[in-house]
Amino acid sequence: MNPVPTVPHGEPRAPSSPSPDFAFPARPVAFIQAPRRMLVATAAVGVLAQVLLDRASWGVSFPLVILATLGALVALGGHEAWERARPNAWLLGPVLVIAGFVAVRDSPWLRTLNVLTASWLMLLLMHFWGGGRVQRLGMGGYPAVVLSSVGRGLAYPRVLAREAMDLASPRKRLPLLMPVLRGLLFALPVLMVFGLLLGGADVAFAAALERVFDVDLGDFVAESLRNVLGGLLCAVAAAGLLGHALRRRSSGEAGDAEEAPSERWLGFTEALVLILTVNALFLAFASFQVQYLFIGDATSPAPGYSYSEYARRGFFELLAVTVMTLGLVMGLARWARRESPTARLLFQVGTSVMVLLTLVIVASAMKRLVMYEDVFGYTRLRIFSHVFMVLLGGVLVWRGVTLWWRPERFAVGAHAAALVAVMGVNVINPDALIVRYSQVPKGPVDTALLRTLSADAVPEVMRLYAGTPHLADALPVEACPELTWPEWSVSRARACAVFGGVLPSPARD
Repeated sequence: MNPVPTVPHGEPRAPSSPSPDFAFPARPVAFIQAPRRMLVATAAVGVLAQVLLDRASWGVSFPLVILATLGALVALGGHEAWERARPNAWLLGPVLVIAGFVAVRDSPWLRTLNVLTASWLMLLLMHFWGGGRVQRLGMGGYPAVVLSSVGRGLAYPRVLAREAMDLASPRKRLPLLMPVLRGLLFALPVLMVFGLLLGGADVAFAAALERVFDVDLGDFVAESLRNVLGGLLCAVAAAGLLGHALRRRSSGEAGDAEEAPSERWLGFTEALVLILTVNALFLAFASFQVQYLFIGDATSPAPGYSYSEYARRGFFELLAVTVMTLGLVMGLARWARRESPTARLLFQVGTSVMVLLTLVIVASAMKRLVMYEDVFGYTRLRIFSHVFMVLLGGVLVWRGVTLWWRPERFAVGAHAAALVAVMGVNVINPDALIVRYSQVPKGPVDTALLRTLSADAVPEVMRLYAGTPHLADALPVEACPELTWPEWSVSRARACAVFGGVLPSPARD
């Protein structure tokens, strides 16, 4: 191990960015440029996040915090950092769109999905703000980068506090504060005596003093402590994000180069036998599915099975087969040897056929779910299952494409498909879809189901049930609670307009 060279007094020190004759340690070291500016920025973001997010529900507050974090990042990094980040700046689009959906939709399922997805994208963006390419990651690279961003971000708050604040200064000034503290102790009893006398002299002044001191000290301390700790936690999170994004990037980080191919340990003959046997099984199963579900009588389940038994059992088994087949194709493409052009062609044809047959299985699962919904109606879980199956089908198609063209781009395509699915389910609006396709105005009304939905469903409920006796019972009871402006969302605003102008007054209670 070579000794660390020392820099003589008066000699210029190493530059802030690596140069050919200066190498940083292999292990990344937390480094913060302009620490005092970053301390101010992280404190501002932390206070803003605590003020906006410390609510019973999130609305416009979440995208505002995301915008504030991104604004602080751009301001601290400057033009140079932006130039390094431009190849990955496309991530800003889905971050802002998905975060913005938190201020549009009210469904707790969608809100949780949107917050988690936007946080995932923010961690990816922080990692690639200083360089690299997100499209170079493999399938395992995305979760690895997110976890690495969380882990490495934990080092920056401590470094920021050490470099931006003189922690020894308060200890030096403590002797100067002692006379002030002693003076406050002397003043306290004097103020109490004078306050009592002046309060007795003037009723209005006494009432004002009573309002000032009519505070539950325990609740006040607990609330203040919660706000301080919440703001501190948000500031620590902001320091981790900004510090990791503006770090001194070391060589060889994830995304700097294309993922290296793994060792191919599976022989071609073994892989081809596996592909052909699986294809034969899938072909036999697909023939039954096409014959019954898509050509024959698919209006009733198979003999001896109820709708629920047939659809539930079939759906989850087929979902498991689809996910496992996708993993099998990915594993074979990564580890199976195929040296000659003939071997490569046979492998591509065989795995492409496997993908096509798996798409038939996906279609069968979708058909079974539709059969179940025709009888029992829609729920959030069933709609999300639909979206997930469509996502699986899209990923399978992309896997088939990348077997023949740019196989190293499968991971980024699958990741993009997942983002499209998240945005798509927001556009679909599951709660409104449940009302639209599961309820018939002239038939029995499941008001218990409707009242469990969010404010997203209120306009559709109004369209179907306006002028009927079911209207007051069908509207969600929590569609228009008393909200502060950070909790505002488009769906809640529309629901409150309905409650304010249409709902009969007895139902408001």
